[in-house]
Amino acid sequence: MRAPPPTSSPLPAGLALRVSGVRKQFGAGAGVTVALDGAAFEARLGEITMIVGPSGCGKTTLLSIIAGTLTADAGRIEVLGSLLNELPRGALTRFRAGHVGFIFQQFNLIPTISVAENVSIPLLIRGVPRRRAEAQAMAILGRVGMAARGRERPLSLSGGQQQRIAIARALIHSPALLICDEPTSALDRDTGHQVMEIIRDVARDPGRCVVVVTHDPRIYRYADRMAEMEDGKVLRVLESPAAIAAAHPPS
Repeated sequence: MRAPPPTSSPLPAGLALRVSGVRKQFGAGAGVTVALDGAAFEARLGEITMIVGPSGCGKTTLLSIIAGTLTADAGRIEVLGSLLNELPRGALTRFRAGHVGFIFQQFNLIPTISVAENVSIPLLIRGVPRRRAEAQAMAILGRVGMAARGRERPLSLSGGQQQRIAIARALIHSPALLICDEPTSALDRDTGHQVMEIIRDVARDPGRCVVVVTHDPRIYRYADRMAEMEDGKVLRVLESPAAIAAAHPPS
């Protein structure tokens, strides 16, 4: 009998994820669209890695595959020591719940419940008692400067404040991988920088990796590494802030 494929793969020290030869297409026959065509890159713990490129180049598809919310057609996806493309569905769901936090362009907050209740949702889903979950939510809200607003409803707050709440919700279960999909695109310049300052502080945890998909050049200066994409491929990876600044001078 053939042995089952491995579901774990130790990565070199400091490396959080490595993807190689990743392919993904949508549709079939004459209507097929190739979203990823052999994409490959790495991201490290304690850093912000940005994935950039024009709209439709495959950035969000690649991010979704890294996060385990979308399955690749081919390739190798190693994240935090697990081979995501080899995990059974149930194990993949548990992996996401235990290790991945999400921040989106749209804040995805529930308007009918309080800020603290919104932040506590990931813990409630995992079975944490409500009182303890909300106490942890208030603590993490303090970290993003929003503890005083914990009993308010989200729609009474500004866009920047709502994004801070979304960051707190993403961090409530201490994920090792934080996925950010266009986290500043709905914000003005100053508010976007305030949000990125928080994300940069979060990324300095040596046990955490932050991956940001963006087409917002205003925040490129927060990247430690940058993967540039076009037509489903990673064309090059800029390995340092100096290399990023040289390739994308601040305006």
